[in-house]
Amino acid sequence: MTRHREPTEVGPETGSAPAIEFVDVHQGYGSGENRVHALRGVDLRIERGEYVAIMGPSGSGKSTLMNILGCLDVPERGVYRLAGQDVGARTEDELARIRGRALGFVFQSFNLIPRMTALANVALPMAYAGVGRPEQRERATAALRRVGLEARADHLPAELSGGQQQRVAVARALVMEPTLVLADEPTGNLDSASTEDVLSVFDSLAAEHRTIVVITHEQDVAERAGRVLVVADGLVVDDRPSRGARR
Repeated sequence: MTRHREPTEVGPETGSAPAIEFVDVHQGYGSGENRVHALRGVDLRIERGEYVAIMGPSGSGKSTLMNILGCLDVPERGVYRLAGQDVGARTEDELARIRGRALGFVFQSFNLIPRMTALANVALPMAYAGVGRPEQRERATAALRRVGLEARADHLPAELSGGQQQRVAVARALVMEPTLVLADEPTGNLDSASTEDVLSVFDSLAAEHRTIVVITHEQDVAERAGRVLVVADGLVVDDRPSRGARR
């Protein structure tokens, strides 16, 4: 029997549509002489299971692109489809539901709650979604196991290294089984050893055919993805396989 899906839910079984599709997406801020054209007609297609890195200098439009991808903003012109569904047609409440259930976010600054254990931090999205406590614990434990931190479940963030905190953040991003994982400079605050630990987790997720989009200014991090996009002046100016994908 097919599970009923709320009309605001976005899930992996939504036909054969790509994970992400931009059609002539424009976004700007301000007015008159102060008008900033952050995106200038972006066309983009990312298939399900792709691991994509986005690079670009400050002011290139990549942060605006990430905000739209994460349903934190909607295009002022053009279409963004997430798993075949037009995001621009959604209400604020529906966008919040999509962010909570279909998207997993990983931030540069970890964004863990200091007074909560690793397990409780990972379980938090399920608490907001109304998942029962026994299921929360089971799924959060499994997510920590996936990133190699089950033994640290009862530790507070301050008792973990930076790399471990970021892996907890990755576990939190995965616990709702999202359609898309978005990572914004996920290694920006990490040393080289911790960076490798986190990227190894992304490698394993890519091997599971998770759809992953990483924004980074680090070339080595970008080349771990299967595909690299370069954004400049509000446009995608380069779209190529990574060095790793070409090997």
